[in-house]
Amino acid sequence: MQKKFVFVAAGLGLVQLALLSTAAHAQDTTRVLNDVVVTATRSPKKLSEIGRVVTVITAGEIGRAQGMTLPELLNTVPGITFSGVNNAPGISSSVFLRGASTGNTLILVDGFPVNNASAIDGSYDLNAFPLDQIERIEILKGSGSTLYGSDAVAGVINIITKHPSGSGLRPNLLLAGGSYNTFKEAAGLNGIINKTGVAIDLSNTDSKGFPAATDTTGKAGFRNDGFHQRAASVNLKQQVSDKFVLNGNFQAAYNTGNLPYAAFSDDKNYTYANTFLFGGIGAKLMLDKGELRFNLSQNDVRNNYNDPASAVNGNFASFQKNTGHITNAEAILNYGLGKHLDLTSGADFKYYNTSQLTSFDTISSRTAHNSIASVYSSLFLKAGIFHMELGGRYNHDDKYGNNFTYTINPSLFVFDQLKVFGTIASAYKAPTLYQLFSPYGNIGLKPESTTSYEAGFEWEVIKNMLSFNTAFYKYNTHDVIYFANLPNPPFGMYKNGENQRDKGFESELKLTVDKLTASAYAAYVTGVLTDQSGVASDNLFRRPKHTYGINVYYQFVKNFSAGITYKYTGDRTDEKFDPVTFASSVVTLKHYNLVDAHLQYDINRHVNLFVDLKNLFDEKYTDWVGYNTRGFNFMAGIKYQFN
Repeated sequence: MQKKFVFVAAGLGLVQLALLSTAAHAQDTTRVLNDVVVTATRSPKKLSEIGRVVTVITAGEIGRAQGMTLPELLNTVPGITFSGVNNAPGISSSVFLRGASTGNTLILVDGFPVNNASAIDGSYDLNAFPLDQIERIEILKGSGSTLYGSDAVAGVINIITKHPSGSGLRPNLLLAGGSYNTFKEAAGLNGIINKTGVAIDLSNTDSKGFPAATDTTGKAGFRNDGFHQRAASVNLKQQVSDKFVLNGNFQAAYNTGNLPYAAFSDDKNYTYANTFLFGGIGAKLMLDKGELRFNLSQNDVRNNYNDPASAVNGNFASFQKNTGHITNAEAILNYGLGKHLDLTSGADFKYYNTSQLTSFDTISSRTAHNSIASVYSSLFLKAGIFHMELGGRYNHDDKYGNNFTYTINPSLFVFDQLKVFGTIASAYKAPTLYQLFSPYGNIGLKPESTTSYEAGFEWEVIKNMLSFNTAFYKYNTHDVIYFANLPNPPFGMYKNGENQRDKGFESELKLTVDKLTASAYAAYVTGVLTDQSGVASDNLFRRPKHTYGINVYYQFVKNFSAGITYKYTGDRTDEKFDPVTFASSVVTLKHYNLVDAHLQYDINRHVNLFVDLKNLFDEKYTDWVGYNTRGFNFMAGIKYQFN
């Protein structure tokens, strides 16, 4: 392990020396700590002012990644591992932010929370979002339950869809194709006429894919598992007056495809059809010293899985039809209390409901529902070089009762170049409807409770060009919900009682000059689960302790640019199940290196051509035991922006 740390440190040091030599002759072209973000504090703040780790994927970076999927793009962010991202197209993948389980990262769409109320852990499948419909992504690392409530334990990913901009309506078009007989078509219309803004984006993706499960014999003739997606995004904005704005958004995706029977096992008939619907309306009233916002959103997910009888599964037919509904209403006040003090305060109400029908059991929507009402406030102090966020949130769940979370986040911004910060915060994850109301449910479950500690710095080594940041973190989670085996029917029940402790660090060096954008990063995470009997184990399955990488993008000439992305994913463990006895064993998956490239040629200001080359060196590796990953593959296409 010591050798690995030395290698990573030496690599970052060499990259830093190289970037310093380049930056010494560069021009002042960008501002890093003066970038404005909204996710960290639910109000616009400069990065220099907030004591949190926030990663921003800009519109330019998304524009250079149109041959990728959203999970593939997020997998390039330090501290994020998107396990299964290179499995067969459309197969659900798992986002692990700072090693936390998937359900402990909250997903937002334009600031509205989205979850799957029918899922065991409540997590949302990010395959629902085509990348061509996204304008910007903000990733808040660290506990965010004070401002966002349940599930914001490890962090928050805010997906900001394309919004109306510019005078007049301008259409755009994208056509792409690539490996595994994958084809994508997308079209959009965006602009503002008078005081009405419209952004409409439609996309269609089809891929014949490849066998998702691994054929150990190489002769079984496993079926290609395909993926098909139809998606739409609509954003509307109406400027009623100088101080009052109405907005509405709607996202829909319909994903269909094929699935294997299990690890190492094919299935000629297994199919799925998943529908994702999200709609929200909002209003913003400008005040003399702030603003008041009202939001109402509806988030529906329908998952249908069908596996007719076949020889593979012993002539046993199975099916699963799940629906989840979440209604969210909130009011948020941002107000300046003086020269040095800002207030963010709000109230929200969430109602969860699910119905589930499977081959084995049924969950009725008449009983499977709950609600959470919350009020919260956060004070933000700016006094010279000192900044402080101090906040608290009170939650009332109609099943488990009350709980409280807090955030204490001081930071210093010195010499106009160095930000030093620390955070002590609490977070929580409420029991899901499945954990409460399934045949294995326990209505007496309490929420999982996390206390997090974080410290770090961000330093503009060369102002506005070169920056270096490091953050250390630690999470202690109590009352972890686990599945307890029972000797009698239903042979299992969800209970509280396990404890999880995770810790790690992230470091990143970033450079932006006239024609060059580059970054190098390293991350480390480890975790220990202590069960109800006091037995400790390393349980971060599919999550590597070590990851590091380099991203470089260069504008060679006016019309041609290219980028290289490299990521090392270290050794990690996974569970292997015996299909006969159902016994499990822990196996170690070997580390791997992936190198991707992006090439872009602008014919003129309206038309550009692109190609994404992925896994350039055709690395052979496994992300999930018994499942295949992609070898060398590509996507190429053309984008056209009309006048």
